[in-house]
Amino acid sequence: MCGATRRGGLEDTLVCGVTTDSRAIGGGDLFVPLVGERFDGHDFAAEAASGGAKAMLWQKGRDIPADLPDVAFLLVKDTLAALQRLAAAYRNELTVRVVGITGSNGKTTTKDMTAALLSTQYTVLKTEGNLNNHIGLPLTMLKLDEETEVAVLEMGMSGFGEIELLTKLASPDLAIITNIGDAHMLQLGSRSGIAKAKLEIAQGLGENGVLLYNGDEPLLEEGLAATVLPEGVALRTFGLGGDNEWSADGIELFPDKCAFTAMNRGQVSGVGIVHIPVPGRHNISNALAAIAAARFLGVPADRIHQGFRQLKLTSMRIEPSKAFNGAVILNDAYNANPTAVRAAIDLVAGLGGFRKRWIVLGDMLELGPEEAELHRGVGAYVLPGSAEAVLTCGPLSASTAEGAKASLPEADRAGLVRHFDDKDALSDWLRERLHPEDLVLVKGSRGMRMEQVVQALEKG
Repeated sequence: MCGATRRGGLEDTLVCGVTTDSRAIGGGDLFVPLVGERFDGHDFAAEAASGGAKAMLWQKGRDIPADLPDVAFLLVKDTLAALQRLAAAYRNELTVRVVGITGSNGKTTTKDMTAALLSTQYTVLKTEGNLNNHIGLPLTMLKLDEETEVAVLEMGMSGFGEIELLTKLASPDLAIITNIGDAHMLQLGSRSGIAKAKLEIAQGLGENGVLLYNGDEPLLEEGLAATVLPEGVALRTFGLGGDNEWSADGIELFPDKCAFTAMNRGQVSGVGIVHIPVPGRHNISNALAAIAAARFLGVPADRIHQGFRQLKLTSMRIEPSKAFNGAVILNDAYNANPTAVRAAIDLVAGLGGFRKRWIVLGDMLELGPEEAELHRGVGAYVLPGSAEAVLTCGPLSASTAEGAKASLPEADRAGLVRHFDDKDALSDWLRERLHPEDLVLVKGSRGMRMEQVVQALEKG
């Protein structure tokens, strides 16, 4: 399955699982030693064997340990490539249906929603955490078993060709593109480049596959016109615009949830009024993608509501919590790019009933040479009525504060648009001024670890 040559070990070796972490070996596992710039998994062969590994992929040209006679070594040219080949071969032995999900923003939330809806009808495996790359996706695929009916696989990337690799490994029956934002502008050069990279997901679809994409994104429409799709692939759309196959009407927004009527081809669908336990218009779009996927795979309309009731979202995606004094915190600190931050600002702008709405923003990373202007634009996007205060942290976010000062002159004069060099200083300043009837949104790129601000506010 992975193109290996066998050396040593028992002929009746039974492999029960696959892992790249020698510390997480289970009895009967295949250990895959990966090689990186600063590590070499082959150095941990003895540790893996002592943990119960019965077989190991092994890069040709390296000495095979003589002191591990009960371990089968599978010699390959490249252990990572062999892992990927193994996962693809295993997937093709199963009757499982696969949903692949990518996008600049919302792919993890859409993954969680889609898996929750499908789980009301099928046995489902989904990507855990952020295991959505060239290593994590094969490992997720190798966790499938014969009883799994649907796999919901998230596909992330930072450059061209990466999504194409992942989708050809997974061979999805249905592919979803949530949206096109500004993430990875440094590597891809433009939003058109981002759209092109995301559209690579269609290359893994089979003859009867479906590409479900955000019809509110004109760059996807333009990109599709220049994309050669596999023969027979059907195109379907979702989004907040009424021209989409799946859209929303009667939208109601709350600090911790949303409600809307699910529309299909301009008519009220059989799903009807939907309640989702997460705020934001952008999450309604994500929910529509999940509904469309679930209905395509045969989930009855009445079970859609059950799925949303039992939904468990991955942490730090607009995760509501309470500050030490009862103020509402929206923890959206997992990641950030201009499109996602603007969506978060729109969310706050649509929420009323608070004494003061604080927007706390950290740096957005990997934006390329236009990073200062993109940060300044995000700050300028906060208009009077959207929020009463903007606090920023990090060297790039000084430009965010500059933009906010220009768009919120009254708040600036009141000292409510401020930049901080570190999170502790920001947290201390805000904690002294936070009122129980306030709302705080916290967002920033993963490398900024803005959840530390959330934790400081929760502890008081």
